[in-house]
Amino acid sequence: MPAARTVRNAHHRIVEAPAETVGALVDRLSAPDDPLFPTPVWPAMVLDRPLSVGADGGHSSVRYRVTAYEPGRSVRFDMTEPGLGKGHHRIDVEPLGDGRCRISHRLEVAMDTRSFALFKVAIEPVHDIMVEELFDNVERAALGSLPHPPARRPPRALLANRLAWPLPKAVPLPAGARLLREAVPRPDYADAWHLPLKPGMPRDPRAWRGVLPFPERGTGEHELMLGEDASHLDFRASVVVDDEGVTLATAVRIHNLLGRAYFAPVRLLHPPLVRLILQREHRRLAYATPPAGERNRTPGTAA
Repeated sequence: MPAARTVRNAHHRIVEAPAETVGALVDRLSAPDDPLFPTPVWPAMVLDRPLSVGADGGHSSVRYRVTAYEPGRSVRFDMTEPGLGKGHHRIDVEPLGDGRCRISHRLEVAMDTRSFALFKVAIEPVHDIMVEELFDNVERAALGSLPHPPARRPPRALLANRLAWPLPKAVPLPAGARLLREAVPRPDYADAWHLPLKPGMPRDPRAWRGVLPFPERGTGEHELMLGEDASHLDFRASVVVDDEGVTLATAVRIHNLLGRAYFAPVRLLHPPLVRLILQREHRRLAYATPPAGERNRTPGTAA
């Protein structure tokens, strides 16, 4: 279908810092210590190589390639897959003198009528808040703190974020669940659900205590085990955090007929309930993670 509309979306902010300082931050986009992209609440920018002309990647389902790059001043990304349309987005840093500069983000995409409507209703609110939070991170990293209240996430952007949050996937019991395996070596029931960790999210399993309201039964370097014993069954759940992400694993040992009768309906409810709990805690911790500009300060900037 031929393009019918062109989206032109522009954001600008004056930063009370030299263009060289802000430009150096832009040069770290997509790097492991990227101080700007507003993760983990929003998807990270991932490229197949350091920021340079020809680097391919994107964030979430938006795919693009670096087609122009002037270090410390400007970078342009051209869309590489049809998606919503054909176009580009770019970031520019313009010196204003007296230790000030302007950072700009411009998006220009040609879309068909249906994609244009979808963009306006569901995508533009997310795009706008992501750019404004990126600008917030520029100021945090360049100045040491944000000189004004942070950008406010509108309800439509929060709803889109919630709907797009990744879903837990069923996996085998992880090798790192050593406490769980020792506590219940021959379970009558076991399952495990996994989510990848986003940049900046906690790697300490103790940070995930809120995933289930059961007594703590043991901790390891990468594992937190919770659980409870009863006359009819024993229950254990382990949160395992490793380089692959976070896994919530469960093991149950049934003692008698009462336990089997009790667990029969629970067995059906358990998987969707655990998936919901893990996803909720994953999202909560992502929102509680400090902004990138606070996690990855540029050496020598204010603290």
